[in-house]
Amino acid sequence: MSSNTQPVNLLQSIPQVFESLTQVHVTLDNHDLAPTLKHLIHLRASQINQCGFCVKMHTREAREANERNERLDRLIVWRHVSDFSAAECAALAWTEALTVLDEKTDYARLRGDLREHFTDAQIGALTAEIGMINLWNRLQVSRH
Repeated sequence: MSSNTQPVNLLQSIPQVFESLTQVHVTLDNHDLAPTLKHLIHLRASQINQCGFCVKMHTREAREANERNERLDRLIVWRHVSDFSAAECAALAWTEALTVLDEKTDYARLRGDLREHFTDAQIGALTAEIGMINLWNRLQVSRH
């Protein structure tokens, strides 16, 4: 086993990958998902994935976008409070289902809940946002 256990500088070692991932976000920004919703799903996935760097960053970004501290404080228990709209709850449930994969998850029911509030294009963008934040979380967690 190598004695060098230092984290790999991913930005330095695979800069083209980072450039490509950034372009995905440029494309996703052209979809009409509310920025507030994106902040919530990015933060919730980062909490689940225990990415300290990402939790700090997404909390700061949400606050800069005028998200209320009370909602951010209670995001971790969103099912048990009344701070979030039905659309946000559907998106948060989808975020959790795609972040913690479980064979017992009823994805069809969750999609039905999403369709009460979002178009298929918005659901597609939401799904891609969730996939991307999970990728970013895993890249960052590899540095722990």
